[in-house]
Parts: sequence; structure tokens; C-alpha cells
Amino acid sequence: MAEFQETKKKENIYSYKYNIMLTTLSRIIKYGILGFWRNGWLSMATIAVMFLALMVFEGLFISNVLTKAALESLQDKIDISVYFKTSSSEDEILTIKKELELLKEVKNIEYISRDKALEIFQKRHQGEEIIAQALEELKENPLAASLNVKAHNPKDYEVIDAFLKKESYGEFIDNVTYAKNAVVIGRLNKIIDTVQKLGLFLTMLLAVIAVLITFNTIRLAIYSNREEIGIMRLVGASNAFIRGPFVIEGIIYGLISGLLSFAVIMPIIYFLAPYTKAFIPEINLWNYLISNSFNLIGYQLLFGIGLGIFSSFVAVRKYLKI
Repeated sequence: MAEFQETKKKENIYSYKYNIMLTTLSRIIKYGILGFWRNGWLSMATIAVMFLALMVFEGLFISNVLTKAALESLQDKIDISVYFKTSSSEDEILTIKKELELLKEVKNIEYISRDKALEIFQKRHQGEEIIAQALEELKENPLAASLNVKAHNPKDYEVIDAFLKKESYGEFIDNVTYAKNAVVIGRLNKIIDTVQKLGLFLTMLLAVIAVLITFNTIRLAIYSNREEIGIMRLVGASNAFIRGPFVIEGIIYGLISGLLSFAVIMPIIYFLAPYTKAFIPEINLWNYLISNSFNLIGYQLLFGIGLGIFSSFVAVRKYLKI
């Protein structure tokens, strides 16, 4: 009987603490919403600026997708061709091809035989009688077999070129076109590095701006509610209870800004999609947005709410000294 009463007593204590916690949380949320509405114009101004920051963030995200697609398209058009001496047999060429395929830098290799090279050449110059007559006079295929090598990354072509310069390959390989493409490959590497660094810098800059804006908004809200905060301290309110409503305000700023920016970006992307597809056929921006909408809105809300919580928390700690 005593054990039953003790158990019952503990359950009542836990239930009481749970109810107190729920009541406190509901009040914090309530006061946070009231503070948001009470500082109406200030809240709208904060949301407007955070909305602009999130729009630029979305713009960076979309431009990163387009840039990546454009660079991948450009990368697919770049390769190095390995031309073999006409005296090299097909078995020797295929042996070199297999050795190349073992390199981790190599994405794929296309083998073009002498007959295939002649066929491609004839199709390309179809209708040009002078070239047709010249081929007939030669009475043999003047074209060499070749390998078109594509790398996973433009930086990998230098490694592949060094591999092909092995002395044992000298008697089979006539020419490697890496030297001709080196300038283009080098420029592509610089573009990729610059785009990545610029995107990271702009994202960090926007994050700092958004934090400062929300920080100042919360600071003004604390100043305008300083008398109420003083009364709450006098009646023994906990630090969490005083801090909570301002953090809720930060969450509301981020939530509204995130949803609003995503709602605005959708019709813009729908309008721009046909134009971007004309320049980059490999990607349909609207289809990409629809298929990744949950991820994108998730990033927006995470970015917005995260900035709101962080800046609110820092402002409260600085100006409430808690």
C-alpha cells in the first residue's frame, strides 16, 4: 500500500511538472506572438529585409545549380585525343586503353578505329568532290586510330597527359592533344574555383547582414519592452521565460521570410525556365525546382529560422544580461 502511494505521489509530481512546463511554453509562444504583432511595423521591416536576404540566398542556390550544369556541359565537351601511329596494331591500342581505364582520374574512353575515323571524316565532308578524289587517289586510309579520353575533373587531364608520356608508349602514340586544350582546361579550372569561392563569400556576407538586421530588431524590441521585463524580473520570472518570447519572435521572422521568399521565387523560376533552357539545354530549371521543392523550402526555412534564433539569442544575452 505504501509503495502504491509513493508511486502515485511520484506520478502526480511528474504530471504537475509536465503541466507547468506546457503552461510555461504556451505562455512563451503567446507572448512571442503578441510581441511580434505589437511591434508591427518593426516586424514587417525586419521580415522585408530578411526576405530580401533569403531571395538573394535562393538566387545564389539557383545560380549555383545553373553554373554547375553549365560547367558540366562544358566539361563534357572537353577531352584529350590520343592519336596513334598507323603502324600500331589494334591490340596494342586496346592494351593502352585498358591501362588508361585503370586510372581513377579517367571518366570514360572512346576508341575510334582507323575505319571509323575515315567514316566520320567522309560524313563530315560529304559532297566535297575534291576531298573525295584525294581519298581515292591515296588508295589507302590515311587517318590514324585514336582514343578520346574524358576525365572526372578538368584538373585530372594533366595527370592523364603525364601518364601517356611514358617511354613505353612512345613507339605507339603519335600525338596527344592535351597541349592544345591546356589553355581551355586551365580557364575552366579557374572559372570553377572562382564561382565556388564567390558563392561561398556572398552566402557568408548575406548571413552576417541578416544576423545584424534581426539582432537590431530584437534589441529595439527589448528596449521598447524594458518596463515589462523589469516587472517580470521583480516577480521572479526565470531567464528562460524572459528570453523565450524574443527567440519566438526571431523564429517567426525566419518562418514568414522563408515561406514568402519561396512563394515569390516559384513564378520567377517558371518565367525564366524557358530562357535558361535555351542557353543550357541539359537542365530544365522549373522541373528541377519542382523535384527539389521540399529540399529548397527546407533550406530556406532552416536558413531563415536559424538566423532568427541565433540573432535573437545573441541580442537577448547582450542586452538582457541573462
